[in-house]
Amino acid sequence: MILSASRRTDIPCCYAQWMINRLREGSVCVRNPYRRTQVSRIPLSPHVIDCIVFWTKDPAPLLPYLDEMEAMGYRFYFQFTLTPYGKDVEQNLRDKAEIIKTFHFLAAKIGRERIKWRYDPIILNGSFDLNYHKTQFESLCQQLASDTESVTISFVDWYNRHQGRNLRVVTYEEMAELSSYIAEIARRYGIAASACCEQTDFTPFGVKQASCISKETVEQLCGCPVAARRDKNQRKGCGCVESVDIGAYQTCLNGCTYCYANHGIPAAAALRHDPCSPLLVGNLEPNDVVTQREVHSFLQKQTTLF
Repeated sequence: MILSASRRTDIPCCYAQWMINRLREGSVCVRNPYRRTQVSRIPLSPHVIDCIVFWTKDPAPLLPYLDEMEAMGYRFYFQFTLTPYGKDVEQNLRDKAEIIKTFHFLAAKIGRERIKWRYDPIILNGSFDLNYHKTQFESLCQQLASDTESVTISFVDWYNRHQGRNLRVVTYEEMAELSSYIAEIARRYGIAASACCEQTDFTPFGVKQASCISKETVEQLCGCPVAARRDKNQRKGCGCVESVDIGAYQTCLNGCTYCYANHGIPAAAALRHDPCSPLLVGNLEPNDVVTQREVHSFLQKQTTLF
C-alpha cells in the first residue's frame, strides 16, 4: 500500500504530532467524505506500507520525527509545494525565505531525489503576470537546483467558489508561453519539468506529464518492482498509481485563496482536532460503523533464476 498524507490537507505542516502518533499506534481511521458515519480503519504497519507520500507547503513541524519514522521502517518522500506568493495568497504560511531554508535542510537530510518540488498552482492576473512567473521561477531554480531533481507545475483551476478571489482562467497561449519558458529554465539548472493533471498536452513545449505518485519513484525508494496500478479515483489526466489517502477536506489551515479542498480558514480552524484521536478530526462516535480495510504490500521481492 502507498499512503498519501495528504492530497486533502497539509498533514506535515498542520498535523505532524497526529501523524507520528498514528504511526506509533499502527493504525488510522478515515471517514468517508460522502457518508460521515462510514469509517475505515487502516493498518499502518511498515510491513504493508510500501511508501508514504507527504504533500506539504511547509514540512518543518514533521522534521523532528523523520529519524524515528525511518527507524520504524517507513519509507517516504515529499511533494513539496514552493511558490513565490506572499501572505495575500497563502496567508498562514511562514516567510518563504524560512521555508526555503527548510527545503535545503530536508534535502541535505534525506536526499534531493526524495523531494519533488511543486511550482503550483500558477496564477495569472493583474498582480502575477507572465514576466512575474518567469522571474520568480528562475530565482527559485537558482536556489533549489542542488536540492531537487524535478519540478511539477499546474495552472490554477477556477471554480465558482473562487469568485472574488482575484483568480481567472489561464489561456492556452499563456500556458504555452510559460510552460516553454519553465522547461527551458528548469533544464538549464538540471531539473526535469512535468505538468500535473493538465488536459493540455505540454510535451511539445518540453514539459512531460507528471505522475506525482509514480511506480518509478516508489520502486527507486523501495529497491524492487511495485505491482501498483493506475489510480482510477483521481482526476482525468492524472498519472498516479493507486494510494490510500488519510486526510480530510475542510481541515487545512494554510489559508490559500486558490484551494479546492478547503472553503475557508474559519471552517477548518473551528473543527475539533485531537492529536491522540485515530481520526484527523474529532473522535469516533456511537453511530459510526468502523470497517477494517484490507490492504497489502505492492512490493515484488521475489527473484527469478533466469
